[in-house]
Amino acid sequence: MTIRFYSSLALLTLIIFAACQQQGGSRKKTKARDTTHYTKQEYIEQTIDSNYVNNFLQSHTSYDAYDEYIRNFYRKRDYHFAWINKDGLTEQAGNFINMMKNDAAYGIKDSSLMNPDLQRLTDTLLVSDVGLKPGDTAIPRIEMLLTAQFFAYGNKVWGGLTADSAKDLEWFIPRKKIDMESLLDSMVSKKTNAFEDDEPVNRHYIMLRQQLKKLAQIESSTKWDSIRTTQKSFKKGDSSEVIAAVKTRLEAYGDLKGTDTSRQFTVALDSALRNFQLRMGLKEDGLITKGVLDALNTPVQDRIQKILLNMERLRWVPIEPTTDYILVNIPQFKMHVYDKGKLSWSCNVVVGKPGASTVIFTKDLRYVVFSPYWNVPPGILGGEVLPGLKRSGSGYLARQNMEIVGASGKVIAPGSINFARYSGANFPYIVRQKPGGKNSLGKVKFLFPNEYNIYLHDTPARYLFGENKRSFSHGCIRIAEPKHLAEWLLRGDSSWTEKKIDDAMNGGKEKFVTIKEKVPVFIVYFTAFVDSEGRLNFRDDVYGHDKKLAASLFGK
Repeated sequence: MTIRFYSSLALLTLIIFAACQQQGGSRKKTKARDTTHYTKQEYIEQTIDSNYVNNFLQSHTSYDAYDEYIRNFYRKRDYHFAWINKDGLTEQAGNFINMMKNDAAYGIKDSSLMNPDLQRLTDTLLVSDVGLKPGDTAIPRIEMLLTAQFFAYGNKVWGGLTADSAKDLEWFIPRKKIDMESLLDSMVSKKTNAFEDDEPVNRHYIMLRQQLKKLAQIESSTKWDSIRTTQKSFKKGDSSEVIAAVKTRLEAYGDLKGTDTSRQFTVALDSALRNFQLRMGLKEDGLITKGVLDALNTPVQDRIQKILLNMERLRWVPIEPTTDYILVNIPQFKMHVYDKGKLSWSCNVVVGKPGASTVIFTKDLRYVVFSPYWNVPPGILGGEVLPGLKRSGSGYLARQNMEIVGASGKVIAPGSINFARYSGANFPYIVRQKPGGKNSLGKVKFLFPNEYNIYLHDTPARYLFGENKRSFSHGCIRIAEPKHLAEWLLRGDSSWTEKKIDDAMNGGKEKFVTIKEKVPVFIVYFTAFVDSEGRLNFRDDVYGHDKKLAASLFGK
């Protein structure tokens, strides 16, 4: 694995929400240490010999990737201990050790790098009443192991797979940047809670890790058989052993409160099922169906692995921005709009179908286009439009409200073109659909220029937003509330009243409006996430990205 550290501790997010909005910062200067509480001899004893540092690194080749960072860290602090003081291990050393152990205990075995030698040494200290004494030969060894482990742990747990690996996994959002040396200096200098408060990760990573602990506890304490039935569904008023088994599982997951193990389908069970269905991305009808049973029968270990996969993705994204931004989570089929970093509203979206998948990337939204033309993309041109033109020429254009234009934008008569000569690849003209009610982009589109030709837009096919799984487009993202988004983007301009927006959407003439302040759009892929209500959600792996990432993290 190629290890890369960067020189800015500028951190962003999620679904999301990671070019990500980054806040650059200058490299932190190491503060002078307060030595007034040491005697001169004690102060001298709190240093590590530079030769010991050299020898340690030469004999511990597993830390070669961090060699220069470790040396720089000690040079800047005049070789004074970071993890040990005159009383023994510092509070921050204990916090860091506990963090590594907890990660292993709760299932993050792929990224827990607790060195066996370090664990043996620290375990001995924890059970000993004697602790560390001045001159103890274990002191410099523990000091160096903790520092080396910090870089190794931080690289894997806070940084994740390398940027190149992420691109192989079709993730094109720029990676967050971490200045590990400055981060270490800050954490070991802070008096309390540095490792809990200052982890350079998105808050959604922390929330998923908390949910991971709960699932790990469920897995260790319960052994469930699959719930089976030949009945199509169960509803309020029904009675069955299946209902009792469903209650037990929903209670364990926290959807159903209390300890009701009866066979009766109660009102409380109906509410619990709707909550569970919402979390699983299922139809929220309060019925026990095959889909509900399949979700309940999914092994807890599979859920744990899915959380680990999405924690890996969250390692890549910057800390959440405090600016306005838009986040689209593909597997959730949702768009979330954030006002100064706070969730403002959400709506359903339609994303690309498998084979025409929506790309995971980020760009700045710059234009609102009212009453847009739709320029037919090459794939649809070759597969649908040209065959229609070859069959009926101008008749096809009239039915589809389309026209043909040249590079200059001048309309070309279809009778002047021999369509039989062309395929989608060599057709020298643009076919576009004119503004109007039948336009495939609806009444407004939102552009964040990118090399993938993906954008947000309205659609006349409103019925698709009522579908539970919404991967139907050719790659662009159709949004259920386009007028609401236009109003939100233009809310800072008093001239854009609701009436003016309505008129522009229905004017029949294309109109470009430049956004005064660019708004980042993040298109992400999270199949496990914690929503704004604190509920753990799971979604299907729409494009098979989970499978690819699992092969990278866990092997085949």
